[in-house]
Amino acid sequence: MKTDFEIAHEAHMEPISKIAEKAGIPVEVIEPYGKYIAKVPYNLIDENKVKKSNLILLTAMTPTKAGAGKTTVSVGLALGMNRIGKKTILALREPSLGPCFGMKGGAAGGGYAQVLPMEKINLHFTGDFHAITSANNMIAALLDNYIYQHRDEGFGMKEVLWKRVLDVNDRNLRNIVTGLGGVTDGIAAQTGFDITAASEIMAIFCLAKDEDDLQRRIDNILLGITLEGKPFKVKDLHASGAITALLHDAILPNLVQTTENTPAFIHGGPFANIAHGCNSILATKMAMSFGDYCITEAGFGADLGAEKFFDIKCRKAGLNPRLTILVVSAQALKMHGGVDLKAIKTPNVKGVRAGFPNMDKHIENIRKFGQQVIVCYNYFATDKNEEMEAVIQHCKEIGVGCAPIYSFTEGGKGAEKLARLVVNTIEKNPSGNLLLMYKDEDDIEVKVKKICKNIYGAKDIIMKPSARKQLERIKALGYEHFPVCIAKTQYSFSDDAKAYGMPKDFNITIRDFVINAGAEMIIAVAGTIMRMPGLPKHPQAEYIHVANGIIEGLS
Repeated sequence: MKTDFEIAHEAHMEPISKIAEKAGIPVEVIEPYGKYIAKVPYNLIDENKVKKSNLILLTAMTPTKAGAGKTTVSVGLALGMNRIGKKTILALREPSLGPCFGMKGGAAGGGYAQVLPMEKINLHFTGDFHAITSANNMIAALLDNYIYQHRDEGFGMKEVLWKRVLDVNDRNLRNIVTGLGGVTDGIAAQTGFDITAASEIMAIFCLAKDEDDLQRRIDNILLGITLEGKPFKVKDLHASGAITALLHDAILPNLVQTTENTPAFIHGGPFANIAHGCNSILATKMAMSFGDYCITEAGFGADLGAEKFFDIKCRKAGLNPRLTILVVSAQALKMHGGVDLKAIKTPNVKGVRAGFPNMDKHIENIRKFGQQVIVCYNYFATDKNEEMEAVIQHCKEIGVGCAPIYSFTEGGKGAEKLARLVVNTIEKNPSGNLLLMYKDEDDIEVKVKKICKNIYGAKDIIMKPSARKQLERIKALGYEHFPVCIAKTQYSFSDDAKAYGMPKDFNITIRDFVINAGAEMIIAVAGTIMRMPGLPKHPQAEYIHVANGIIEGLS
């Protein structure tokens, strides 16, 4: 089979004006970024059409380090849906340079199920990530300057909560000191960097309903606590207008196309292990405004991405998916069935069956949200039909619809069976009203416990003293009504990345809370998870290069 690169470059791309016409978007209002990308004004969102559109969420069982192939499946399903005559539009996240140059090499789908132009999407795209990075760091610079300029007036910060960000995995920036040098070089302070995808600006960007809401949320960002014990926010810097200006173009959703010229909106890119893991509300509602069906995804396994999609995104946006699809693979099942990681590509039906408890727990969890769920078996070249049949038979036994997908090798044709199952399920037995895991009025500790016990299967939570201290601050500041976003390893239901399968008798350790007052959510940091990832021993950057003017290695 041809490489992702070869397939992407051989695909016939249509001018973005044609893609807009296909979606029903007035061509005269789009803002082209070259031939094949355009920004689309969010005032085209039609809430009446949003209510009528069929929103489909793709999530996954607990993944391997190779991932679950969710984006490839999402793209493939959209292709398959359109092949059977259903107008379907994608709404996906933008890739981060961190994983692209670290573990993944690219995040624009794969094989014959990609979003295009692949290299641009994977790299700088329309500059959204850079705008978010700049907006975040401008706030940091303005805050440092405010402290410096007003120090002689007695102003000072007891605690600075705002960090700088960078869209690159860099463990050396987790803990640093700034302001070293002479008196004119600033005030020395211990701080650190997070990755852009984990930033509060990214969360705000993806949760804002319009530019006014964006500025309101930016104003409310909690930057720290003054020497007098008072909260200090962006509005105290009088800078929200400037920060909004930096995001003025970025907030418009990006329109691109697939390998089969299906319209796709790609906008925003928070990680699901350290952030809320969903593309922007604006992009999702845009896709729902122009498509009878909208396919979107939530990052990593359903314990992370799907839970946050329901409890945060849907809570804030008033969305109610008609169907949730759980993507499973033989490799993931084998890993969670106790098969050695080096052997998960080797045929092993017994190992596949041993991984069913992990899959079943995710199905159970999705149903707790009132969601109708089906299973998509993502077929890999190393799989055997016996492995797939074991999954299909098991799903039949537990009363869950299941269909394979071959979109990586066959494009939309390989997704038609899944597409028919999707349409049939939505028409005959769609999801009911969305049930949330906790109430707004629950306190933060209760919210965390409900997620950890009901979704992860934990016995209880262990609250570190630093986390307890932050809980007191959250209560004092009046933020207890915010939803909770748990930052946790993606490789296990527990906070131990190596506890595969369906771990038992474990506790979740909460070591800290991060207040995102602008994003209107509280981040609970579980276990040893870092909000600035590191690079692997052999990062994908070693294989990315430019040859004859063409960027290679991004897959």
